[in-house]
Amino acid sequence: MKWIVTEIDGKVASIAADYRHLPRIAEELAALKPEEVGSVGTRKISTEELLEFAKFLKWEDLHLFGSPFQVKVWKTIYELEPKLYSYTELAALVGNPSGIRAVAHAVAVNPVAYVIPCHLIIPKESLDRAREIRRAAEGTTLFKGSDLYLLDSLDVGEYAYGAELKRELIKRQLA
Repeated sequence: MKWIVTEIDGKVASIAADYRHLPRIAEELAALKPEEVGSVGTRKISTEELLEFAKFLKWEDLHLFGSPFQVKVWKTIYELEPKLYSYTELAALVGNPSGIRAVAHAVAVNPVAYVIPCHLIIPKESLDRAREIRRAAEGTTLFKGSDLYLLDSLDVGEYAYGAELKRELIKRQLA
């Protein structure tokens, strides 16, 4: 799979498997004065290159276009310890426990795939089920401490590029 990295003045504005974010980026850039932007470019990288690239990107290396709430959600996800979270937990972490739908929408429009690991956010029911299975299996299974073996049986929720890719990204990040 190839990922399209869009950069503005050397900062990452988007990483996606298609050009879905470009209209939004173009709209935001059109509102700026020409002298405020030096360069805009795209390039394609493989999944392996994305995983390596993501290791070195810092929050300051991103140039994100979104509402203040969306950016708050994205930064919260970016700063999370790498593990699975529910949308409900994420809503509480951003200080809006009743705003699960708003948080889910912000997750859905995350412009920087994998770097902002929205793939780690799954439905509460699935996370509850994984935790229940894990508790029941404690001490009786070889998989102590890892929920990765459960992924194929869980509903990981929606993902712009499909549930199978979401599962694969989760496995790669949490392995």
